[in-house]
Amino acid sequence: MKAFRNYTTSNYWQDRYEQGDIPWDLGKISPPIKNYMDQVDDKELCILIPGAGHAYEAAYLHQQGFTNVYVADIAAAPLAAFKKSHPTFPAAHLLHQDFFTLDIQFDLIIEQTFFCALPPNLRPAYVVKMKQLLRSSGAIIGLLFDAPLYEDHPPFGGSSNEYKALFSPHFTIQKMQRAQDSVPARLGRELFIELIPKKL
Repeated sequence: MKAFRNYTTSNYWQDRYEQGDIPWDLGKISPPIKNYMDQVDDKELCILIPGAGHAYEAAYLHQQGFTNVYVADIAAAPLAAFKKSHPTFPAAHLLHQDFFTLDIQFDLIIEQTFFCALPPNLRPAYVVKMKQLLRSSGAIIGLLFDAPLYEDHPPFGGSSNEYKALFSPHFTIQKMQRAQDSVPARLGRELFIELIPKKL
């Protein structure tokens, strides 16, 4: 736990954004997520993007007419930048908050590089919290890295077998398959997921 502790603080992530040390930032919505959301007709779904950073997914959804999108991040800098760049996005939906303290329920949660930023010892708590945040008819969709990556600092990777063992107690795995439309730098290293909370 000690080796991972500073990676969960707001100061750590704030410093990364202030220094521009954000190599995970694609500068646009991730293509697999865009392609999935382009098929979603209900623009009133309550959607969360946790650990959203510059929140390109939220910007795209807002432009497409989705009216109930929430962005959460532990660092203030990316939220401030997003607010400045997207003045018509509801300010009340920009949550400067630790993911584990959220208490709103959502229809859809979009996973995009948040899971890999968390120390692996927090993954079980992440799964439980995700289920708590979802309505019974909800789902997690998004991307997980299908590669080992780093052991001592984010991004932390993994494999489909690890993820299935982690999520299966709480979620039905509708999809967990190699993404075919990743950006070139991530092609062959991402799994697209669609996870449905199991009923109690």
